[in-house]
Amino acid sequence: MSEKAPSGRRGEEVQKAEREAARQRLLQQAEADRIPAEDTTRAVPDRRWRRGQQ
Repeated sequence: MSEKAPSGRRGEEVQKAEREAARQRLLQQAEADRIPAEDTTRAVPDRRWRRGQQ
């Protein structure tokens, strides 16, 4: 049992691995949802809010 880390240290290692796995999942999801700049169109301002001000 000399090769294993103490139980408290093992818990920290497990948490670190889980955080890294969650980080990787978030990065993969963000990359999947990303829209390349070439595929976007120029934003058109929404001027509907000015209708009642003229």
